[in-house]
Amino acid sequence: MKGTVGELGEFGLIRELTSRLTTTPAVRLGPGDDAAVVAAPDRRVVASTDVLLEGRHFRRDWSTAYDVGRKAAAQNLADIAAMGAVPTALLLGLVVPAELPVTWPAELMDGIRDECQVAGAAVVGGDVVRGDTITVAITALGDLRNHEPVTRSGAQPGDVVAVTGWLGWSAAGHAVLSRGFRSPRAFVEAHRRPEPPYHAGPAAAGLGATAMTDVSDGLVADLGHIAEASKVRIDLRSGDIDIPSQMSDIGQAVGVDPLQWVLNGGEDHAIVATFPPDAKLPARWKVIGEVLNPSALPQVTVDGAPWPHAGWDHFGKDKSAD
Repeated sequence: MKGTVGELGEFGLIRELTSRLTTTPAVRLGPGDDAAVVAAPDRRVVASTDVLLEGRHFRRDWSTAYDVGRKAAAQNLADIAAMGAVPTALLLGLVVPAELPVTWPAELMDGIRDECQVAGAAVVGGDVVRGDTITVAITALGDLRNHEPVTRSGAQPGDVVAVTGWLGWSAAGHAVLSRGFRSPRAFVEAHRRPEPPYHAGPAAAGLGATAMTDVSDGLVADLGHIAEASKVRIDLRSGDIDIPSQMSDIGQAVGVDPLQWVLNGGEDHAIVATFPPDAKLPARWKVIGEVLNPSALPQVTVDGAPWPHAGWDHFGKDKSAD
């Protein structure tokens, strides 16, 4: 492909993007009409949406268009899984400058498509608009398959807190990139392309999870949403949270306690849930805390004490993009 988005034109760009897509049995009518048609056997549709803005959520000198596509899809599909649902479909809203090379949105779509395939979903439509700043808006859909949604409000005193997936890897990768390095590669790639455990969400629902969320803004911050919605206190045991030796090495090199990344770092999209104390959890789930009666306001504590550091807040103190 040669040329720019402006030279290709709106409908030429749409043809290029849709030609790269695959489908699934849930898609009854894909791109090309006024709207898509997606099967909803449960008769309830789980929906989530998110926006990525160049310069705030990603940098083109740090991530390829393919990386951005994988990340944009992953963070939305993880929200579906965190409700205990199975991802089915995804819609894309894309704002790009006219002078942007056509290869960039094409590779972005490749990334979105491939992440959808990992989760068992498909891109079913969207819109493209000319604008000054690259903006990627995603809406993801899912099916509950006759289960009740697992919300944030069901945690009960006596429940255990368990997590599956990576914690702190994306934040460690961000720290590496911020200092101009590209290794250790595993952590940089974890930041560029998170790998949510999609199947763990519906599985947790089947295991009796009482509350659940994905870790997008930081473990303490996201568990804080559960604590507030459920009106409980959640206490985490730092000694039960795994910190890889290589992450400790990175922390030592940059002067950061890696526990900060594990507890505050988001964008890994691990799944964290509360379960009844007698739940039989597979080995992939790591118990890291417990749910208690609130002593005062609902909150998250670490080793019995308030954790003084907040997670990510889009309207709080700024941080480097991506």
